[in-house]
Amino acid sequence: MKLTPDYYHDRVCLNVLAGSKENAVAVHQAAEGHVLVGVLSKNYPDVASAIEDMLAYAKLIGNALSVGLGAGDPGQSVMVSHIVGAVQPQHVNQVFTGVGASRALLGQHNTLVNGLVSPTGRVGMVKISTGPLSAKSPDGIVPIETAIALLKDMGGSSIKFFPMGGLDHVDEYRAIAQACARDDFYLEPTGGIDLENFPTILQIALDAGVKKIIPHIYSSIIDKTTGNTRPQDVARLLAMVKHQVQ
Repeated sequence: MKLTPDYYHDRVCLNVLAGSKENAVAVHQAAEGHVLVGVLSKNYPDVASAIEDMLAYAKLIGNALSVGLGAGDPGQSVMVSHIVGAVQPQHVNQVFTGVGASRALLGQHNTLVNGLVSPTGRVGMVKISTGPLSAKSPDGIVPIETAIALLKDMGGSSIKFFPMGGLDHVDEYRAIAQACARDDFYLEPTGGIDLENFPTILQIALDAGVKKIIPHIYSSIIDKTTGNTRPQDVARLLAMVKHQVQ
């Protein structure tokens, strides 16, 4: 199984959720493979059942699997690490403090592991206290350059900036994109991204020179009645990517 995502023009890969295995196949096809399909650990009662089901997902979509926490839930951090060690997906979502454990249990450096940092209201500064205990403690706020260096120390691949609230923290996001470009780190904007603000959010990262960009587009493209991500919306997102990435 391939361990690295299929980026469009080696630059952008979408990240969307799947409500079922059939939905995973449909969104994978709609994105022409340039997508990571999220399945949440929070939806399973234990590690064993998650591993069994996620392996089945991975087989259907060429291992373009993104193992998720579930709204950045720090309580899922340990479970995610145990799952990914067995499943070996292309992508892992982690809280900041869970990155090292996931990388160690993966036992390889090809799978992409992100580390969640949150907005602070201060340009150039990010909150890294996103772990099970640290999230309940006074905020740990550091310069974005320090956060990137710490993630590199732990074997991380990218910054997951969440919750963005779409363009609510655009100045902070732009500074993070510039830091990722300077420090050769990947970027994953997440939270409140929809079909309207997606082009702007993508363009900011492209203009900054970020090497690899993985935008997460979740609830805005999910059909509320079925719980499935709409393949036609994924196709629209890919069309936008193709228009902006030359």
